[in-house]
Amino acid sequence: MITIHHLNNSRSQRVLWLLEELEVPYELRRYERDAATMLAPEALRAVHPLGKAPVLVEGGLVVAETGAIVEYVLERHGAGRLAPPRGGGDWWRFRHWMHHAEGSAMPPLVMTLILGRLPQGMPPAAQPMARQMMEGAQKGFVAPNLERLKDYWNESLAATGWFAGPDITAADIMMSFPLEAASARSPFGEGRPHPGAFLARIHARPAYRRALERGGPYAYA
Repeated sequence: MITIHHLNNSRSQRVLWLLEELEVPYELRRYERDAATMLAPEALRAVHPLGKAPVLVEGGLVVAETGAIVEYVLERHGAGRLAPPRGGGDWWRFRHWMHHAEGSAMPPLVMTLILGRLPQGMPPAAQPMARQMMEGAQKGFVAPNLERLKDYWNESLAATGWFAGPDITAADIMMSFPLEAASARSPFGEGRPHPGAFLARIHARPAYRRALERGGPYAYA
């Protein structure tokens, strides 16, 4: 039996959705973020040294990192589902988006979150200067990168509504969190209709809804 160590409002919601799509049984252990720091609880360090979620445990194997967990589940339990046939163009697009989700998509979104919070941790006298510096970094570097990404996602979804072929794949599951986070922090706008349609489509899926019921509070759905 698979055990998933899951943190609320986190990337690990994707793993629950994947397992629900595949109808693979699993045990869920839920953890809550600290309300003040938004960090994972220390209890997760007993599961994995980094103390982060998600973590998959099956037998004596412990797997961390969402992408690695998704690949493990597909390899062990997927039976060819939620992935294109190997070797073709859709397969390599699938591989690209599996890595893009964390490698290129998430860094500017994380930076947007951090830059928005940094001034609050400064002494009151330093906050105006810190806010000015953070706004400069956001406007000059982070925001332009994020706008390019949003254009790229919109164009990539235009043909089929999915990232890697005519049907949903695990690459769409991986990409769900960046698009959900971007929608919450930096809306796509009228000129980019496809990411919003993608989010509406995945949010309506029965497996996605079941994952929400099991995973608990999730601010992005």
